[in-house]
Amino acid sequence: MPMKKKRIIIALGGNAIQQKGEKGTHEESLANVRATMKAIAPIALNNSYEVIVTHGNGPQVGNMLIQNAAGKSSVPEMPLFLCDAMSQGEIGYWMEQSLGDFFDAKKSKKHIVTVLSQVVVKKNDPAFKKPSKPVGTFYTKEEAEKIQAESGFTFKEDAGRGFRRVVPSPEPVDFVETDVVRDLIKCGHIVIAGGGGGIPVAWNGKKLEGVDAVIDKDKTTAVLGDLLKADLFIILTAIPDVRINFGKPEEKVVRSMRVAEAKKYIKEGHFAEGSMKPKIEAAIAFLKGGMKRQVLITDAESLSKAFAGNAGTWIIN
Repeated sequence: MPMKKKRIIIALGGNAIQQKGEKGTHEESLANVRATMKAIAPIALNNSYEVIVTHGNGPQVGNMLIQNAAGKSSVPEMPLFLCDAMSQGEIGYWMEQSLGDFFDAKKSKKHIVTVLSQVVVKKNDPAFKKPSKPVGTFYTKEEAEKIQAESGFTFKEDAGRGFRRVVPSPEPVDFVETDVVRDLIKCGHIVIAGGGGGIPVAWNGKKLEGVDAVIDKDKTTAVLGDLLKADLFIILTAIPDVRINFGKPEEKVVRSMRVAEAKKYIKEGHFAEGSMKPKIEAAIAFLKGGMKRQVLITDAESLSKAFAGNAGTWIIN
């Protein structure tokens, strides 16, 4: 009887695509994605694993919204949910190109497939009345106030890194293409899905329709990982591990924690709203689905060491 493969779902942070201070050009983005794919490639190439990759899209959607505003006198503005869909295509392309190069170098027969993904949210989610999800580039306080006065957009400080526009971020409740993703990974393909948290859709009678929002990609990944019965949820972010008292003199690395400890740290306010907090919340949600599940939080550079248990932060039941 063949040995059961370990199912791994990997969520990439925004820094995997656009670094702070970059303009977000095709060349910059492709180089960043290639560096991250290099870290993921050993896991994706291993025939003992089934791999699903998700990713953020905040900077890319933010740029599309800027393009919307700048070009509205010449071309129609596209709704936010369509910008989410377009970003899935461009980022999926960068990932397929980059990971494909590593597969070709190893003469791997595996295929990489990007699935245009719709994620169901509730129309009455309170998030629609309270925008909170950062998108787009960072601004100084003065720049943000000027744009807010001109456009009516809402801006908030993002974990001490500057000010960013915020949009509604409803909770994901279902993943429309779950069966498609499951079939593809069972066939041995590497699947890129849930890009940018997915295209937000809500039920309007018997029909699903797009709604303007950006869903947190880590929460969507937790939902998809649960539906797929994944064994390991890897969250790749900008720092190599989780820290409490972040940015303070008493800052401390947390190498491992149980769910109860994670909840305690959230309650004590150790994790920023637009940064680490949703990642820890997503980890807790994923771990509810099975006692043997695990979550690893680290950065791409530390992934190989962390995967071997020598770096990163592990969260367990």
